[in-house]
This record gives sequence, structure tokens and C-alpha cells, in this order.
Amino acid sequence: MTWATGKAPGARPNYAPGDGVGTSLLDVHVVILGCGRVGSALARAVDRYGHSVAIIDQEPTAFNRLPEDFGGRTVTGIGFDRDTLIEAGIEEATAFAAVSSGDNSNIIAARVAREMFGVAQVVARIYDPRRAEVYERLGIPTVATVRWTRDQILRRLVPDAVTPEWSDSSGAVVMTDFTPSTAWVGRRIADLEAESGGRVVCVTRFGEGMLPEPRTVVQDGDLLHMVLLKAKAADVLTAVTDGPRPD
Repeated sequence: MTWATGKAPGARPNYAPGDGVGTSLLDVHVVILGCGRVGSALARAVDRYGHSVAIIDQEPTAFNRLPEDFGGRTVTGIGFDRDTLIEAGIEEATAFAAVSSGDNSNIIAARVAREMFGVAQVVARIYDPRRAEVYERLGIPTVATVRWTRDQILRRLVPDAVTPEWSDSSGAVVMTDFTPSTAWVGRRIADLEAESGGRVVCVTRFGEGMLPEPRTVVQDGDLLHMVLLKAKAADVLTAVTDGPRPD
């Protein structure tokens, strides 16, 4: 295991507001497993936000993806090895992301970070969507690359497919978007919610997002972003796309 020079865990670099990357007053140290395209991009972003970051990879050449001015730490080693994680500052970490190319390594590392070191914010990238659902139930948030890609494409191929943009860790509550029937135009969103059983949390109108108010009415071309129970997704879809029931 080797360290590259950089900020110590918990250290905060000088940061100039206004450079387009945002600011934060939180004392954050993030540990990332995997310095591929995703991991290196995450490390650069965390570093630019002015937080402390360490990134782990078994291959020293993987760190070539990082820019020369990268201010974080690089650690060569196995990502679920206890000593490697300690070298990366896992004991002070507020967040851990496992985004290597191996599902098993990501899950083991995520569980070690959560269960052994008590890291509050843990996320793992998983290629197998079946595994992703299992680990979500265990309380480990996952990003299932295949599932996300499938859903994004399906949303464009089959407009009435209920493909979630977000779900809670149990998978019971999801957020997705619907194009309402023109029969809803002129009717209050509150009426649509009452009939469908879903909650409209945002409306995209003329390319702009807006938060609906109690008196907001549906307009032609609206895209409704709704939160609903996954078990009731078919009922919500029917109510939104078929229009209101006859009075």
C-alpha cells in the first residue's frame, strides 16, 4: 500500500468561491474505491468542491486519470482490506463510494465501510440488477448501471412504461414521470393526485421545472414528476394517462 502526497484526511484546501463548483461549510472526507472513469471523475469533483478525498485502486497506473493538480490522496491496495481503508482515512470518512469494476469487491468494501467503520453515507455501483435489489434491502444504496441504462432507454422506447427515476432503499416508493392525458388539461393537479393516488412533486413546463401549488392546473405539454407506491404504479399510470373519471 502506498500513499501519494496530498491533503491529509479531514484537511480542507483553499477554495475560491465563484469558480463554478459550489461551496460547502461541512467538514467532509470521502473515500472512493476504484480509479476508473467514474471513480476518477468523482474524486475530481469532490476535490474541486473543497473536500478531503482519498481514492483507492490496485493498479498504480489507474491514478494517471487524475489531473496533475489533484489535491487528494491516492492509495494503492485492495479496497476491502482493513489496512488499506485505514490508510485512506476511512476512520475519519463521512462517505464511501465503491465504484470499481467488480460487483463483489464493491459490495464487500461497502459492507466493511458501513459495518466495521460506521461510515454513514455508503454507496456501491453494481452491474447485476438482481444483486442491487438485494443489497438495497440490506441498507446499502446501490447504483445499478445496467438497470439504469435499461430504464432510461425503455422510457424513450415505450412512453407508457413506468420506469423509476428514484426509489427508496426498500424499493416500495418510487419517483417517475408521466405525460398526462389531455383530458386533465385545465384540471387541478390536486384533483389528479386524489384520483391517481400519486403525489406530483415537480412539473416540467416549457422546459422549466416548477413546484406545484394547491391551485396549479395541468397544462398541455406538462411533464409530471410523481412519487408513488411501486405496487400501485399501474393504477397511477391508468389514472394519469386515461384522464379523470366521469363526474
